[in-house]
Amino acid sequence: MQVYPDRFRQTLKEGLKGCYLIFGDEPQQKFEILQALRTAAKQQGFDERTVLVADGEFSWSRLIDASQSMSLFAARQLIELELPTGKPGTEGAGLLTELAGNLSADTLLIIHGARIGKDVQRTKWFKALDAIGVFTICYPLEGAQLHKWIQQRLQSEAFQFSPACVKLIADFSEGNLMAAAQEIEKLSLAYPDKQLDEERLASALVDQSRFNVFQLVDIMLQGDRTRCVKILQRLESEGIEPNIIIWALVREWQTLWKLNHLQNTGQTITWPKLGIWKNRQGFYQQAMQRLSKGELTLIGEQLTEADQLFKQTSVVRPYIKLCHLCLLFTGVPLGHMAFAESADSV
Repeated sequence: MQVYPDRFRQTLKEGLKGCYLIFGDEPQQKFEILQALRTAAKQQGFDERTVLVADGEFSWSRLIDASQSMSLFAARQLIELELPTGKPGTEGAGLLTELAGNLSADTLLIIHGARIGKDVQRTKWFKALDAIGVFTICYPLEGAQLHKWIQQRLQSEAFQFSPACVKLIADFSEGNLMAAAQEIEKLSLAYPDKQLDEERLASALVDQSRFNVFQLVDIMLQGDRTRCVKILQRLESEGIEPNIIIWALVREWQTLWKLNHLQNTGQTITWPKLGIWKNRQGFYQQAMQRLSKGELTLIGEQLTEADQLFKQTSVVRPYIKLCHLCLLFTGVPLGHMAFAESADSV
């Protein structure tokens, strides 16, 4: 059963299904859906959580073991399986198809990954899991859909606002939902009376002291190492969840990887199709000149490692790792991270 992101929370009120398939390249919606799922699962007694990432080193026997083992301390368990490419391969497809018919009522399976096409949705494993669960695609929002999302977000914060306010936030965030969500959260703190007009909003949006993940990405693509470190310090002080930054970095890496492929194969780059607005194209061009395919491969490996680390363990100083990742995007080799020492306070 396919459910659109804006309807997802309603399905949770109707009870949990056995499996959830969450795919797409829009990180804010994806993050909120996964968080809502984890919370609902916790409330219904799924106290044990196992996180698996089906990367190149993954053994599918780990999923079998996880689905068959139960802790002495937890009656129900949540299994999260990430498919970075959106495809499980032949072995994984067979196992997932079999698992769909034998999934215990005390096991909740969440599978998430990058955007998938109709080819994946037509596969046997996908159809088998979709038949017992819920499928959601998180895609970038534009135009009326973006305005509707911002409007609903403002309403959830109990704001009184005009359509012009919605347009201002949409223009400022340029379709980046993470940036829009962070701005609305800050507006809620800045204006506790919940009265929002164009003058107030314009004043808040031009406040250059308001650093967010969206700004971090742009500075990183431009290769400005010093400002990257400073923005990360600010984000940490504001309590921004590290996983949100990881998702933003993964999304930028995926875009750069596509651009690198198009460039190396002599294909025409259609910027709008990639969701890149005209005023940001120069940032990506700078990054493409700076980063080779080999360097992008290394960055992808480091991002996968960091993402898995953050999910499976409690990282004492996650922003140090995030700083290293950002510096890789700016062109600092992995073996030359002396520059990052200036970020010890991050």
